Amino acid sequence: MAGRRAFDGWSRTVGWLKVALPLTALGLLSTLFLVSNRIDPETAIPYSDIDVQSLVREPRLTKPVYSGTTANGSTLTLQALEARPATTPGNPSTAVDVTATLTSRTGLRTDIRSNAASLDAATNTLRLTGDVQIDSSAAYQVKTEALDADLSASAFTSSVPVQATGPTGTVTADSMSLMPDPKGDGTYLLVFNGRVKLVYQPK
Repeated sequence: MAGRRAFDGWSRTVGWLKVALPLTALGLLSTLFLVSNRIDPETAIPYSDIDVQSLVREPRLTKPVYSGTTANGSTLTLQALEARPATTPGNPSTAVDVTATLTSRTGLRTDIRSNAASLDAATNTLRLTGDVQIDSSAAYQVKTEALDADLSASAFTSSVPVQATGPTGTVTADSMSLMPDPKGDGTYLLVFNGRVKLVYQPK
């Protein structure tokens, strides 16, 4: 009899839970919906801080990379932290934190870095400005504030003062140019012009 009473009590408990649990679940769901209806959209957590209107007005590319081959067979790679394409005809594309790598057919590598750059697609010229630094695998380093590049001819010129260091010492000049050797053997010529001063420091 005791076992029978225990079984009947268990059955009543199970039957009560079958009714109580669904009702409890419905109560929780109704509470959830009531609370959700009172959410203030002004205090909702934003999903992004991106200014969409700014992106539409001023489209930009993040970490773009451009690679190509120049007329004399050298390879040129351009990278930037951010670039903004020209939005109106006649205006140049711009970029910040720019790195250019020029590798000649003979394997000579030249790395050029600058704070900013502007590209004129019509003339295929690139102007690098702000802490321009040129590092050559031939152990030469050149510093200047502005450098103009003719991408078609892979030639670089600076019309502002430059300072260069290398195995023979330090050179300062009013301007400089870095261009392919006319002999066409894949080498480059670095030429200094205007009040050139050499401090000879042989090693």
